[in-house]
Amino acid sequence: MDLPRVLPADPDVDLRFSAQRAELTRTPWAVLGVIAVGGAIGSLARWGLSTAYPAGSNGFPWATFAINVSGSLLIGVVMVLITTLWSDRRLVRPFVGVGVLGGYTTFSTYAVDAQRLIVGGAGATALVYLAATVVLALAAATTGIVATRAVLRGVRR
Repeated sequence: MDLPRVLPADPDVDLRFSAQRAELTRTPWAVLGVIAVGGAIGSLARWGLSTAYPAGSNGFPWATFAINVSGSLLIGVVMVLITTLWSDRRLVRPFVGVGVLGGYTTFSTYAVDAQRLIVGGAGATALVYLAATVVLALAAATTGIVATRAVLRGVRR
């Protein structure tokens, strides 16, 4: 079976078709700087929560679970606000969306937590954790989008 030579472009990933590429080309240090500062803030918040609520060797990783679900909710809220209210503020999306929330959410730790549970003999807990995180993170992002749009519609009336 022959695969196509060029795969369809995703504008959020393929920088050839992205407004973000133009923005990065115009002022790369400003964009990279706000991403770095935002990432440090988000990572410190995640570290603080993970340190305050550590998971035991076979315990459900509640901190990582809460971080990923709450981060997904916030991503939904922030992306609606950026596209409707703050579209003229070009550094808000890289700072909050990529930096803060990218540093805050942690799907790499999610995978490590699942592996830790499996190695520790808690395979059923790992499966629940894997499924619940994905389902609730998607539901949270959707809730953030829908709720924020509803609030904005109410404010505009």
